[in-house]
Amino acid sequence: MKSGIHPEYRPVVFRDKAGDLAFLTRSTATSDKTVEWTDGNTYPVIDVEISSASHPFYTGNTRVLDTAGRVERFQRRYGLTGSKPGTPS
Repeated sequence: MKSGIHPEYRPVVFRDKAGDLAFLTRSTATSDKTVEWTDGNTYPVIDVEISSASHPFYTGNTRVLDTAGRVERFQRRYGLTGSKPGTPS
């Protein structure tokens, strides 16, 4: 590789707070946050929303991700009737 044109490739911790999983790998991703790893060294940490520890496909559990009240806004806009289309309410 040419020197000076590629981002730094270094150890980074990726952490899934919902699944209580963290793993150390190498990446070019950057972060201002740091965490002390089990080996005693401090590494940059990147928080992710979902990983294999919290994804419904791997866990078998279903979970609703409601960011900024989107489910409630949908229910207000379209109503929550509980009846099937084509049947009287």
